[in-house]
Amino acid sequence: MTRSAKIMLLGDIGVGKSSLAKRLVFDRFDSEYKTTIGVDVLTYDIHLPELADREPLRLVIWDTDGDFGQAIFSTMYVTGAAGALVVSDVTRAHTVEKMGGLITAFEEHLPGRPVMGVLNKIDLLSPEQIAPKLPGHDGSHIISASAANGEGVMAAFKSIAEAVVRRGL
Repeated sequence: MTRSAKIMLLGDIGVGKSSLAKRLVFDRFDSEYKTTIGVDVLTYDIHLPELADREPLRLVIWDTDGDFGQAIFSTMYVTGAAGALVVSDVTRAHTVEKMGGLITAFEEHLPGRPVMGVLNKIDLLSPEQIAPKLPGHDGSHIISASAANGEGVMAAFKSIAEAVVRRGL
């Protein structure tokens, strides 16, 4: 039987949550923006070294509507979540600030569950321009990525999957 883990994609509207999920699952990028309404669910089987003797971990990726904000935590959508990737758009500072708030809220509502921040759209800035300031966060659980060119996408999902496995979730 395949082991699975529900991973939430949280973040503001237009930060690229769907694009990251589609880059992982289908290895493609669609520059035409389509708003997610409610939640889209995708699956991806990820192979981890710590599971070498077993089947891959099936990530059940819940790509949420950016309109939810922190109200997502009062819905049934987060029930059973093993972890979350909270996404921001590095070209829009207010989405990076919201990312910090969503990370904190996830930690408060689902203690013990891993959560990581993803700074998406890094292909649009030079490396020295990417310097997030998240109050209350040391930056150790922040990954830079680009759904457009694929950079960091697998690393983000692999990191959250490894954290879920390490915690036995």
